[in-house]
Amino acid sequence: MHRFIAFILIMAGLVSRAQLVYPNITILYDSACTYENLQLIPVIYKGPAGNVAATLNNTISLQTALKAGLVTVQERGTTAIENVHWLSLINNSDKNIYITSGEVMAGGRQDRMVTKDTLVKARSGRIDLPVMCVEEGRWSEKDKKFTYSKMANSRLRKVLDQTKSQVQVWREINNQLNLQNIQSKTIAYLARQKDKKYLQQFTAYFNFFSQKFKTTDSSYVGFIAVSGNTVIGSDIFIASHLFYGELASLLPGYIDEALGFGSNPQLSRQQIASKVEAFLKDEAAQTQYVIKQGKQFKINQQVIHLTTY
Repeated sequence: MHRFIAFILIMAGLVSRAQLVYPNITILYDSACTYENLQLIPVIYKGPAGNVAATLNNTISLQTALKAGLVTVQERGTTAIENVHWLSLINNSDKNIYITSGEVMAGGRQDRMVTKDTLVKARSGRIDLPVMCVEEGRWSEKDKKFTYSKMANSRLRKVLDQTKSQVQVWREINNQLNLQNIQSKTIAYLARQKDKKYLQQFTAYFNFFSQKFKTTDSSYVGFIAVSGNTVIGSDIFIASHLFYGELASLLPGYIDEALGFGSNPQLSRQQIASKVEAFLKDEAAQTQYVIKQGKQFKINQQVIHLTTY
């Protein structure tokens, strides 16, 4: 009996030491990169991989899977309204696919946003993928092919994760379009991507940060994002290949936030450190923080992906 209890305590300790908190997490303030309204501060992970390493090694992002033709996303059923909140995803590949809430896909009968973090197992076939509409004014009789777009910005992701409400998601999209003077007949979250000035600015941001992360430390597992006098969010993963697999999806959301609502980063290192202490101090603090300001995706009690807003 004593041996059994000792074993449980040891396993609990291993899980604890593997979480995305200090001292496993190191923020590389000296490696921060800044472009106009956005600053990204890299994060590395020095803890153990935990008991999910084998699964993660065979895991790729939704964007990678779609571009490689390894998965297919389709409307579920007919044009009936009850199918708005579900899509069918077919994975017949030998890869696990990590899908995170806030990922936006364009096309179908209307653009959709994934509502729940999910690890889709290899060769799982057809599964139901929970989504919400991000294009209120379109429900086409004939659907277009779905294409991967990007991760939503932090404001929309926060509303999604906090409220789980389609009405609140539509309201936030409408507010963002109005604040940025964007006209959209279908009230589409992705409408801004059609603006030439925005595209030029976006491309400059994207190329700058993509190049920075590609030519620096391959052990990065995430970043802290700053704009103006605010830490606008963070995305931190348990493994570097998960982070780099999601990087091309994450950057557009943070760029969108900086372009639409940000200003030149003004926070000092000490101010940033004080703010991130709230969710990196320890497991208890992080668990409390994400109730209102983020989310954790866990596998077997191991935090695989931490998001804060």
